[in-house]
Amino acid sequence: MFRISLEEFEGPLDLLLFFIKRDELDIYNIPISKITKDFIDYLEAMQSLNLEVAAEFIYMASLLMSIKAKMLLPNEVPQEGDDSEFDPRTELVERLIEYKRIKDGAEKMRSLEETRSAMFPRGYYESFEPEVIDELDEPVNRPTLYHLIMTYKSVLEKMPRVRVQNVDEAPVTVDEQCGMILTKLQETIQISFRTVLEGVKEPLVLVVTFLAVLELCKGQKIVVIVKEGYDDFWMAMKQSL
Repeated sequence: MFRISLEEFEGPLDLLLFFIKRDELDIYNIPISKITKDFIDYLEAMQSLNLEVAAEFIYMASLLMSIKAKMLLPNEVPQEGDDSEFDPRTELVERLIEYKRIKDGAEKMRSLEETRSAMFPRGYYESFEPEVIDELDEPVNRPTLYHLIMTYKSVLEKMPRVRVQNVDEAPVTVDEQCGMILTKLQETIQISFRTVLEGVKEPLVLVVTFLAVLELCKGQKIVVIVKEGYDDFWMAMKQSL
């Protein structure tokens, strides 16, 4: 079965490390303009779904913009005998490296815990055939909330602009869209988010459908996988062991 993490990032440093790993960036030479844009895009996507954004994420966004502004200013002339050059990113890089060290240690401990929990006492034996929904069941293909929101944002941007509306005004409800998705998954093994939205022209229906996907994931009724890029994802009925 696929695993999906719908929890928000543990903090702003966790989100920054995600961007650094995803784009294979040099943590010691962070392209501040790019990472600031990605960070703010994520916050805007969260806010567009009326999802609460923690104050620490807002603070980090302002810190990134401050660093970006400082890097655009002319460098101060170093005093005689002082060859060091001030880099506004230094403090952020140090915090990221320390956070990464702690996170890597926690991941290693979690891995050891999972290995130990998979062991059975002598005399106990359990055998079962794992359910396989897709050949791409790899950790790299297991999406986070970021992947889902970026797909939502990509589809929304291609829809025509309309007046501002409230979700309560939508012609469909979250429960109705949940039922629609489950019905489609009874007819096929898996289906993409874009396929579910074929023919839909109202952004409100997109919003409600996306919320339905999150609701089904939260209720552990479906599983989700990312195959290529960040502009779509696939859903399948969750299989019970």
